[in-house]
Amino acid sequence: MTRNIWTYVLLVLALVLLQYKFWFGQGNWRQVEQLRAQVQAQQAENRELLRRNKALAAEVKDLKSGVDAVEERARNEMGMIKAGETFYRVVDPEKKLEAPPPPDAPKP
Repeated sequence: MTRNIWTYVLLVLALVLLQYKFWFGQGNWRQVEQLRAQVQAQQAENRELLRRNKALAAEVKDLKSGVDAVEERARNEMGMIKAGETFYRVVDPEKKLEAPPPPDAPKP
């Protein structure tokens, strides 16, 4: 009879030890949930980076193969115009324009 009691006590202690490791030990359930959340965040970031890389690859392809993309970039980034075109600048009347300081003014 005492042998059966010691077997049950040993089994209960083993169960308590395993439960302790599950709840509080290394690699417990909270850490697993945190790692799952990190994996999901990384996957979302990877999807966004993949989308951006595809857009950049398409832009590179356009720049290598076509003149239209190069022309658009020259117009937008460098302000270039074609021969025979007239350049118009649209100014917002609400926006206050500040004149640049004279060249001989002391710098603050």
